Amino acid sequence: MELPIAQFPDVQANRPKIPINLTRVGVTGVKKLVEIKRKDKRPIVLISTFEIFVDLPSDRKGANLSRNFEAMDEVLEKAINLPVYEIEELCNDVAKSLLRRHEYATRSEVRMKSEYVVKREAPSTKMKCQEVVDIFAEATATRLEEGDIDVKKLIGAEVVGMTACPCAQEIMRDNAKTALRELGVDLETVMNFLNKVPMATHNQRGRGIISLEVSGDVDVSLETIIKIIESSMSSSIVELLKRADEALVVERAHQNPKFVEDCVRTMAQNIVSEFTHVPDSALVTIKQINEESIHRHNAFAERVALLGDLRDEIKNN
Repeated sequence: MELPIAQFPDVQANRPKIPINLTRVGVTGVKKLVEIKRKDKRPIVLISTFEIFVDLPSDRKGANLSRNFEAMDEVLEKAINLPVYEIEELCNDVAKSLLRRHEYATRSEVRMKSEYVVKREAPSTKMKCQEVVDIFAEATATRLEEGDIDVKKLIGAEVVGMTACPCAQEIMRDNAKTALRELGVDLETVMNFLNKVPMATHNQRGRGIISLEVSGDVDVSLETIIKIIESSMSSSIVELLKRADEALVVERAHQNPKFVEDCVRTMAQNIVSEFTHVPDSALVTIKQINEESIHRHNAFAERVALLGDLRDEIKNN
């Protein structure tokens, strides 16, 4: 005689004592191994941390969180057999799957963060080394009235570089000019020297952050985002440096002094010039955080705008 299968009560479906809607219910800190395929290159394997959420109506006590794990594993298992080239597309697939599994939800969110290794070389000795940048992706899926699912995708990166302060450098330049003139050096020689040798200033370790949020099948290159951030500070930094490399990095930074605001504006200009194929409706977020060396505080600047608005501003100025 077969015993009947036990039917467990669906406690989550009960009505809560305090019936209000919740914006996000889900899980955080979910670690997964993700393989991203690349055309004509070896695949990238990422150890990624996910956050996955759905909204919850007022008539449900809880969400079926096990379904979040099911959706995640289902999509990642699919990625093993089908090529996945973009981390934001992975988030897109998981977000859609969450809405299909949570029939009561109208909105789902998936966030992914990973460390991404890029190959770099020292500027003078050309020694090869590896650098680590933080990359992230998000997808927000919304259930439309007609039953379709609309998804917005976000891709971004955070890169560490260095900046040199223009203000302190100008003060040091004036001091050097005065000292050289007092030593009897003629003005033409002084100016030639100052134009050739950059003056000392204080430095900051800068963290540049760019993200673009788009709809539909729009390709946003992660490599391009990283390149834009690196080139928008006074200098990129490299883990492995010999003396000749150190001298070149320091000289390069001091020949290109930048305020935190300069970094954000440079990133904005480079985004407009590099992402000509991205529609005006894309939402761009640009941040720069400079960790000060002579102050206890950090400097911060940010711009959030539609790409079309940035294009208009840069075109008209």
